Amino acid sequence: MHQPRTSQPHHRSITVAPLPLSIWSSHSPSCAYIYIYIYISPTPTPTPTPTLQERHFGIFTNTSCVLVSSLSLSLSLSLSLSNLSRLMRTQVEERFSEFFEKWVCQLEQLQQQLLKLSEETLQNEVELQALVSKVTYLHKEYYTVKWAAAREDVLAFFCPVWSSPLENAYNWVTGWKPSMLFQLIGSLRKTRLVNMSEEQLKKIEVLRLKMRYEEEKVEREMERQQVAMADRRMVELARLASRVRNGGEVVEVEVEGLVDMALKVMLSGLERVMKAADCVRLKTLKGVLDVLSPLQCVEFLAATCMVQIRLRQWGRKKCDQNALLNH
Repeated sequence: MHQPRTSQPHHRSITVAPLPLSIWSSHSPSCAYIYIYIYISPTPTPTPTPTLQERHFGIFTNTSCVLVSSLSLSLSLSLSLSNLSRLMRTQVEERFSEFFEKWVCQLEQLQQQLLKLSEETLQNEVELQALVSKVTYLHKEYYTVKWAAAREDVLAFFCPVWSSPLENAYNWVTGWKPSMLFQLIGSLRKTRLVNMSEEQLKKIEVLRLKMRYEEEKVEREMERQQVAMADRRMVELARLASRVRNGGEVVEVEVEGLVDMALKVMLSGLERVMKAADCVRLKTLKGVLDVLSPLQCVEFLAATCMVQIRLRQWGRKKCDQNALLNH
C-alpha cells in the first residue's frame, strides 16, 4: 500500500480555468484564468464534504485532502491576454467601439462611391458636391459623438481599444495628424491632382503653414499637461498617498479626496487638448476642400478614406498574425 511522504506541508499552485467572471466588468463578462494556492496536508485525511465554494470552483486532488476555507483561500487572478481588453472595457469604450465599427462601414461605402464617381467620364457638379457633403457630414458626426463620449471618459480616446496598435502608433493626440493631408496632396499631384493651378498651390501652402502653427500650439499644450505631473503639488500628493499606503498617520479619506480632485483637473486638461487637436483636424480638412474644385475634392477624399481604411485593415491583419503566433 502506498505510504504518504513525511515532507513538510507545502503550497501547490493549480490552475482552474476558464471560469466565467462578471466581477471585473458588469458589461462584458468573460473568462479568466484563476490560480488558486491551496494547502496540501502531508498525511491522508478523509475527504470532507465539499462546500458550495469548492463545488463552484471544482477543486479535486487524488493525492491528499485539500483544506479550503473562505477565509484562508488566496486567489491570484491572472487574466489571459486575449480577453484582457474586453474585460477591462468601460461603458464608453463599449458604446464607442460599436459606433466606430458602423462609422467605418459607412466610410467604406462612401469611399466606393467616391472612386466610382471620380472615374466617370462625365461628372455632374451637383452630384459631386452632394457626395462631398455626405463625407464631411460623416466626419462631423464622428467628432460630435467623440466629444460627447469624452465628457464621460476622455482617457478612452488616448488609448482606444477600437483601434489596432498599428493605428494607435500613427495617432496624433487621439487622431490623425493634420499635416498628413498636405503630404497626401503632394503625393496626389503626380496622379489625381495634376491639374491643380498655381493659385491653388499657393493657397494650400498658406494653409499648411497656418495649420502647422496650430499643430505646434496643441503640442505645446500637451507637453504642458505632461510635465505638470512632476510639479510640486503632484509630487507632494504622491508623497502623501505613499504615506497612507505604508501605514502613515495621514487620513486616507482626505488623501483620496485630494487625489480625485487632482485627477479631475488632469482629465479636464486632456479633454481640452483633445478638442483643440480635433479642431485643427476639422479646420485643415475644411480649408483643403475650400481650395479644391468639386472633382478634386472627390479625388482627394477618396484617397484620404483609402489611407484610413487600409491602415485599419493592415493593423487588424497584424493583430491576427500575432494572435496565431502566440497560440
